[in-house]
Amino acid sequence: MADQPRPGVRPKKRARDRLIRLASLHPDYVLGFLDEVWWSRFAQPALHAWSPTDQPLRLVEQTVAQEEDSDPKALACYGLLRADREQVWLRFVDGRPVSALTTQFLAWCLARLAQEGKRALLLVWDNAGWHVSKAVRAWIRAQNREVKRTGQGVRLIACYLPTKSPWLNNIEPHWMHSKRHVVEPDRLLSARELIDRICAYFGCAHEPHLSIPEQVA
Repeated sequence: MADQPRPGVRPKKRARDRLIRLASLHPDYVLGFLDEVWWSRFAQPALHAWSPTDQPLRLVEQTVAQEEDSDPKALACYGLLRADREQVWLRFVDGRPVSALTTQFLAWCLARLAQEGKRALLLVWDNAGWHVSKAVRAWIRAQNREVKRTGQGVRLIACYLPTKSPWLNNIEPHWMHSKRHVVEPDRLLSARELIDRICAYFGCAHEPHLSIPEQVA
């Protein structure tokens, strides 16, 4: 529970709150909340609605014969909530989130912010393995060194949240509400239909999927 004290929560919350205050003082800084989410084509989200006592409202988990459906059972994507605009940027991935895809997503976000003349992304995210890996930390250090050396580009200042503290990440409610919004109670959505609904909900384009290039022999 959010009100139960746990080691690391208060210091990390203070660090997050410092970034929030810093972003409010600098118009060329952007506060962002980053997270990944899985969109299941089969499992239905929890919903609440008024219904007669003897007729409870239920969503039935969708099923389909395996040989009739070649789409993945679930889709993963990265999301960044821009606090200044309450706008979510999405990039779907082929496979699952890993360090190499995390740096691709970060580079894409920083490039978009650079086009707006922003100077820093103040990033709040959790301590998932593909966030705290040596590869990702090295990429962030290299990015910041290059910005300092050239005076161009966007710095990235990261705040890592403690384990199991989703209430500190402002993007979490967006995932919950969007899953309820795109649900289809009567049939199984294809992967493309599900992606189209998600992008329509967030008002964003369906960008090319992030993927790890195949090794050239």
